[in-house]
Amino acid sequence: MAAKKNDWKKRDGVVYSTDTDFQFSYQQNEDAETLPAQQQNLRVLLDKSQRAGKQVTLVTGFIGQADDLEMLGKLLKTKCGVGGSVKDGEIIIQGDHRDKIVQLLQKEGYKAKRSG
Repeated sequence: MAAKKNDWKKRDGVVYSTDTDFQFSYQQNEDAETLPAQQQNLRVLLDKSQRAGKQVTLVTGFIGQADDLEMLGKLLKTKCGVGGSVKDGEIIIQGDHRDKIVQLLQKEGYKAKRSG
């Protein structure tokens, strides 16, 4: 692999080595295999912390690839008719929609519990 101009920025703290034969090996971030809906244990909870007093519904506990999580987040946002996002393995839905989201997830075949 040929070295690129800004290749050093991705080296996680390794800036310089005195070893002349040193080759930095990049870690491959592989997402976990997406579990079937019946094996997912999702938690639906209400959160207000660090959100300027606004309420959001969080869906946590999803195990799988980011694309599948994005698709589930888009489905929930569409069905609830609100905005939201997917960050750090969590689905964030604007407003308090816990009951509706639990029903939607169970209808889709997920094991979902209301938490908190």
